[in-house]
Amino acid sequence: MRAVVVYESMFGNTRKIAEAIGAGLRSFDNVEVAPVGAVTPELLAEVDLLVVGGPTHAWDLSRPSTRQSAVATAHKPDSGLTLEPDADGPGLREWFASIGELSCRAVAFDTRIKIPAALSGRAAKGIGRRLRRRGCTPAAKSESFFVSKANRLLPGEEARARAWGAQLAGVPSRA
Repeated sequence: MRAVVVYESMFGNTRKIAEAIGAGLRSFDNVEVAPVGAVTPELLAEVDLLVVGGPTHAWDLSRPSTRQSAVATAHKPDSGLTLEPDADGPGLREWFASIGELSCRAVAFDTRIKIPAALSGRAAKGIGRRLRRRGCTPAAKSESFFVSKANRLLPGEEARARAWGAQLAGVPSRA
């Protein structure tokens, strides 16, 4: 069985969560974790489980303007934030617009501030909707992983992501 974890990350939080989910999925024969800019149709061929995640920006998936804002925030003096190498590249919105139909089980995740979703929004909601529109069958309920207001993963979130990945590994493959 084959799993692919696709992520968009600005400051490394979503990447760390994606890597932890990938570690939890190790009971699959083949697990690949890749930034959205590196995910090709060939990488998605013959996938049994697709896990897609990104940061929540302005209540939803990032957009070019919110990514530019994140880059500007990281460049402010004393921000303490480090941009991911592909932070200024295409995001999940652009990736979804470029891929065709998929025939696999899929699940979404996001990173967001730990406040009620009604106040923060959830990128996973938009990711899940786009996965269904591409023909994916939901594999599980989407999940949010939390960051502080200073854009740092909260303690225990990577371990929770690893456990969630292990739980997802019990999802049966496509028929």
